[in-house]
Amino acid sequence: MRRVEAGERAEVTVEIDGRRETASVDARTNLADFARGVGATSVRVGCEQGVCGSCTVMLDDMSVRSCLVLAVQADGSRVETLAGIGGRIDELRAAFARHFALQCGFCASGILVTAAEWLAGDPVVDEAEVRRMLSANVCRCTGYEGMVRAILEVASSGT
Repeated sequence: MRRVEAGERAEVTVEIDGRRETASVDARTNLADFARGVGATSVRVGCEQGVCGSCTVMLDDMSVRSCLVLAVQADGSRVETLAGIGGRIDELRAAFARHFALQCGFCASGILVTAAEWLAGDPVVDEAEVRRMLSANVCRCTGYEGMVRAILEVASSGT
């Protein structure tokens, strides 16, 4: 990783949802702000401390809190947001709608990205494990019952 001092600018290139994006950023710009600045509006910024999970994206196939990753750290990497993630995301979205798992939708991106990663990892599928996985994300509107039911439904469908 190259060294960039505070106050300096750096040109950063990241593949976001299949598009190559380059921008000149301050050394302290986080990945969430970079992504939003190049049009990836499904990335939400909630707490800016890595606690709420709203900014969760996939960085080279691993979920990260994009508010805690500097854009310069992601230079040359591949980022997938909710808008570009593959896997079972469409099944999850439909199940979340069926189970009324979301209200305001602010947390949705991070929760759906987290759930898609979890499903891709061949998880132990039971309610306790789903609740453990969801505990990394904060939803202030719904509680988690609908989300748990939706994720269990998709996990048990096995497709």
